[in-house]
Amino acid sequence: MAILPATRKSRREALEGYLFLLPWLLGFLLFTAGPLIASLYLGFTTYRGAGLPKWVGLANFARLFTEDEIFWQSAKVTAVYAIGFLPPGMVLGFGIALLMNQKVRGISIFRTLYYLPSVITGVAVAVLWGFVFHREFGVINNLLQLVGVQEPISWLFDEQWVMVAFIIMGLWGVGDGMIIYLAGLQGIPTELYEAASIDGAPRLRRFWSITMPMMSPTLFFVLVTALIKTFQIFTTAFIMTKGGPNYGTYFFSVNIYFTTFQSLRFGYASAMAWLLFCLIFALTLLLFRSAQWWVFYSGEKADAA
Repeated sequence: MAILPATRKSRREALEGYLFLLPWLLGFLLFTAGPLIASLYLGFTTYRGAGLPKWVGLANFARLFTEDEIFWQSAKVTAVYAIGFLPPGMVLGFGIALLMNQKVRGISIFRTLYYLPSVITGVAVAVLWGFVFHREFGVINNLLQLVGVQEPISWLFDEQWVMVAFIIMGLWGVGDGMIIYLAGLQGIPTELYEAASIDGAPRLRRFWSITMPMMSPTLFFVLVTALIKTFQIFTTAFIMTKGGPNYGTYFFSVNIYFTTFQSLRFGYASAMAWLLFCLIFALTLLLFRSAQWWVFYSGEKADAA
């Protein structure tokens, strides 16, 4: 077989590489980049799914900020959930990871049990917790009766309690972050703990001086991903409450869904979706900017984003 010149061979290899990439590239253009560009354009129009979109400029965004009270309610609900879930979720996940990092017999079974809720689909989780929070025969109310609370709580139908129910339900799935924390803990060199122990450092001192700085990149990663996921909560709210009661669980994504498929206001919903994107992007950028003060890589502070 004749040997191809270097230039022809490199071109052939490049062509073969592009051919292998072509299915993914087409899928990205058709199902990701294309819809993104289309939704950006629709955000500046009025469009109800038929006919041609009508250009209205910034009118959709102006209405969101000045006239739409439901939009502000959905933003408030999403912010309350994020504030109520993220701090305890991260602390609980990290605490469980510290326990699961112990070298005891049968620990792998407990790791699996804690991680298992993270692989269950959102619809199944919603149905399961719908029974758990049921007013008459729910597990939560039955447990409360054992400690003296006689009046059952309407968890999913009481505006004062429904957000608490969603936060509890969210904390049930902290195994997702736990498994990442566990990987980070097991990546810390044991020599650091041995050296600190020889120097006489107590356990708490070793935790704050070794574990926390070495775990800061992992904590940062989990915080960013959890923030993005929290602002996109949809399935459980849609299945369990449809945004109620009295818009008490009318999260941002639920608002976008109903605006799109119930009101058929595709342009207005697109503007709302891009506003959510900008909000998540801004919060993520702030986290990256803050990393220079508390995230450490190999003993050095993280560079500013």
